[in-house]
Amino acid sequence: MTRLTARVQKVRDELEQLLDDDDDMADLCLSRKLAGASSHISCSGAPSWFPGSPTIGSKISRASRTSAATIHGNENDVEEMEMLLEAYFIQIDGTLHRLITLHEYIDDTEDYINIQLENHRNQLIQLELFLSSGTVCLSIGALVCGIFGMNLPYSWKHNHGYLFKWVIIISGLVCAILFILIFAYARRKGLVGS
Repeated sequence: MTRLTARVQKVRDELEQLLDDDDDMADLCLSRKLAGASSHISCSGAPSWFPGSPTIGSKISRASRTSAATIHGNENDVEEMEMLLEAYFIQIDGTLHRLITLHEYIDDTEDYINIQLENHRNQLIQLELFLSSGTVCLSIGALVCGIFGMNLPYSWKHNHGYLFKWVIIISGLVCAILFILIFAYARRKGLVGS
């Protein structure tokens, strides 16, 4: 896309430069050159203005050829050439503007996709926060259960079977309250959405 835009820009600039230079426009009229060449050949017998090495004589003959072409040629040829090149220039300019618009559209689409990816990434981070906080809370409950599940002799273990149930219920409530507090703190700090 960038290479195509650069090529179209280069062609547009060349056409614009051609349209701005009247000497180049006159040199583009090949029928005028041919008519000027036939009049020079018939007048002098030998074409002295054929392009050879770039010398002062060839530059002078080029200037005299241009003036002779202006005298003998038709001015409508230059205008027709200019109109033709202007039509091409308008087409190239329109193509360049379409390419620039397409490039902007691609950039906007890329930005939109990046925004969607950031949104999904934020949702995954929120899920990771919930899972991490839930893991911390459950590990506290697992710690309490692990302590009571050891095969160590306790003196208060005999005739107090209901005590283990209350410890499990209280540790479960503490874990739930801790999870709610972590969730409320994250929401207050703006780490999770509403």
